[in-house]
Amino acid sequence: MLAILDYEAGNQTSVLRALASQKIPAKITADAGELFAASGVIFPGVGAAGQAMELLTRTGLDTVLTELVRRGKPLLGVCLGCQILLERSEEADTKTLGLIKGGCARFDPALKDEAGDPICIPHMGWNGYCLKRPSLLFAGIPEDAEFYFVHGYYTDPDPELVIATTRHGLEFCSALGRDGFWAVQFHPEKSGLPGLRLLKNFYDHCRR
Repeated sequence: MLAILDYEAGNQTSVLRALASQKIPAKITADAGELFAASGVIFPGVGAAGQAMELLTRTGLDTVLTELVRRGKPLLGVCLGCQILLERSEEADTKTLGLIKGGCARFDPALKDEAGDPICIPHMGWNGYCLKRPSLLFAGIPEDAEFYFVHGYYTDPDPELVIATTRHGLEFCSALGRDGFWAVQFHPEKSGLPGLRLLKNFYDHCRR
């Protein structure tokens, strides 16, 4: 069974519905025992980095997440959950979990799209990806697939951890990590068949 971390920051129910559509057993929980007992953990989130970190710290879930990663528990960060895994966010100059080297930066309003027009901030809607290195997470997903994004900040991790990039005014990291410890900037639970396949790939890894 997968555990979906419940820390009052977002899209847990949407993730649960997406997993249920694939007959993947899952539970929304903030209980440390259930998180450690799960075959894998999904760390979702929408909203602001500072508020999310306050919730994690107040409930002790920051320590739980750190220990889960230390023990090698499979983990998938999604959107805000992806950003918080890094060391710092420019959003309210927030110190984040520091489980991945790098930070999170705000899109510059001066950036232009391919037509030369100012980009929209937040970056919202469907966009493609460019795979930079092989990953189990993207197995069976077409190269021309698109995913659904909603974010005003983007991750800038250690280059060795970049799995895929996406372009919105600049080329930014949209998937990062290593086998068993992944994070994506987009919302797989809102990304149709490609997103569902990515969630199933994560679950299949957890079962192995």
